[in-house]
Amino acid sequence: MPTNILMPALSPTMTEGTLAKWLKKEGDVIKSGQVIAEIETDKATMEVEAADEGVLGKIIVPAGTAGVKVNAPIAVLLADGEKASDIAAAAPATVPAAAPTAAAPAPAVPAPQAKPVASAAAPAAASGERIFATPLAKRIAADKGINLAAIQGTGPHGRITKADVEQGKAGHMPVAAAPAAKPAPASVAVSPSAVTDLLGKLGQGFTALPNNNIKKVTAKRLLEAKQSIPHFYLTIDCQIDQLLAMRARINASGQKVSVNDFVVRAVALALREVPAANAAWSDDAVLQFTDVDVSVAVATPNGLITPIIKKADQKGLAAISDEVKQLAGKAKEGKLKPEEFMGGGFTISNLGMFGIKQFSAIINPPQSCILAVGAGEQRPVVRDGKIEIATVMTCTLSVDHRSVDGAVGAEFLAAFKKRVEDPALMLL
Repeated sequence: MPTNILMPALSPTMTEGTLAKWLKKEGDVIKSGQVIAEIETDKATMEVEAADEGVLGKIIVPAGTAGVKVNAPIAVLLADGEKASDIAAAAPATVPAAAPTAAAPAPAVPAPQAKPVASAAAPAAASGERIFATPLAKRIAADKGINLAAIQGTGPHGRITKADVEQGKAGHMPVAAAPAAKPAPASVAVSPSAVTDLLGKLGQGFTALPNNNIKKVTAKRLLEAKQSIPHFYLTIDCQIDQLLAMRARINASGQKVSVNDFVVRAVALALREVPAANAAWSDDAVLQFTDVDVSVAVATPNGLITPIIKKADQKGLAAISDEVKQLAGKAKEGKLKPEEFMGGGFTISNLGMFGIKQFSAIINPPQSCILAVGAGEQRPVVRDGKIEIATVMTCTLSVDHRSVDGAVGAEFLAAFKKRVEDPALMLL
């Protein structure tokens, strides 16, 4: 029987996406592992690989469709011996039309669910996590009473295959019914029609720029962070004349580094010295990260994203500089992989290149801290009772008071300032 290819969940936070492009057309032969489509998720545009072999019998959701829910059928796959006339048995009777990218999102209508399907999303495990498995693997598991949650997948992106089920079926417990997922609390928002009606009555002209998935999710998370996290702020001034002199010497040697590269290195070493600032809050415990993974905020045409320099405390300035450039380039092209922007223990947001003297950033949950970095500018300072001119950079640390208290935040900033003002310490 033909099987539906479902809209895959390409990140843990994805609930819907935009089917940006089909790379296969109806009638094409598809092999397992081949890229068949491009999906715009809440953070990036990602390629979708086929989990099974067959023929693309019918495309249900056309390219350019926005607001496609995870697990909604997007196409039908025909196995060997199956014909296009068999598609009616697998395809849903009606498929809700998702709004095009440029239009306002249409209200979601639940689609009838067909058999488990050939693409990435799979039923929820007893733990609440989604399981990724091929349709054949699911059918075998259902027939044998095997719990897919207990099987390690070896297919693309860890997907469970027929061979995985057959090799691991001995001794597995029957599948337990998954608890119903609780709906996420709705955010309070102003009706788009109310805004446009008001502007129209006021005679105020405007151009509507549709929000993509990245901007929608970023807005939702920033609102939740500001509403639910008890922020407090610590500000410190750092004199960076020695840092600028060292940067000039390094750049003259041919290796180009930026002030932000020094900031990333200083943050990483300060977190290693003050690990209590490298933490996340949970209701049961404060989670202290074992690795120093530093996220760097990058502005892209599609919105803000935070690629991660992993184990940054173990990397030198040159390695950090090269990695930041590479990740920033991929971010602007929408080509970051989930593991390159999801996670991290601490975020840096630097607006110094725009001449911003000082600002306070919103925490990037589940992290506890974000450092807002301003521009270096010449200011009068007092040294040994005399007024002198120095290049000063103002940095503001936004802190989650539940997991990091004021003393820890101050200790971190002192460790950061020490390295920024004496950059030779970063070479150790």
